Amino acid sequence: MTISALTAARAGLVSCGTCGLLAAPTSPAAPGHCPRCGARLAARRRGSVETTWALVIAAAICYVPANLLPVLGTTTLGSTEYDTIMGGVVFLFTSGSWPLALIVLIASVMVPLGKLLALAYLLITVQRGSVASNRERTRLYHLVVFIGRWSMLDVFVDTFTVALVQLSPLMSVQPGAGVVFFAAVVVLTMIAAESFDPRLIWDAGTETEPDVA
Repeated sequence: MTISALTAARAGLVSCGTCGLLAAPTSPAAPGHCPRCGARLAARRRGSVETTWALVIAAAICYVPANLLPVLGTTTLGSTEYDTIMGGVVFLFTSGSWPLALIVLIASVMVPLGKLLALAYLLITVQRGSVASNRERTRLYHLVVFIGRWSMLDVFVDTFTVALVQLSPLMSVQPGAGVVFFAAVVVLTMIAAESFDPRLIWDAGTETEPDVA
């Protein structure tokens, strides 16, 4: 006697990409709409891997100038100083505000880099047809989606600083070019996470998983 794992695909069901409801498709060619939220059903997102790869690569390219270019320029009595993200972290640490320095380091440097590495890992394992750690990889994907919004911390800090510190001609603060690239990294990684179809993680296991005697 053989026992094969039952999945939604094998049961003839389609999960809604918006609310997650499992629904019976109208037909394989045209699954129809979700009965709960009304979103269009799709067995798999078309071109998910290619689109996600393009967004991840674009975000990785923007990540370099985001960390090398200044994100903030401070003008005091005619003298202007520019600070990068890491420069701000070092300044906060040396001035005694190490908790804030740690928060900025994690949210503005480590989190975007971690998201890029996580998405690249998911894409590579899906393309290689990996059948290991499906649950862990699915949890990793949902974690990437969850923490995506918190990566904008550095942009928010710069925005508030620019709005509050305007004492011309004695002192003024202006955003630097690095903010634009940093915001691009955050937006691109968020869109990349949304374009990735986590159901692809389970497809290899469905196709290649051996039956248990």
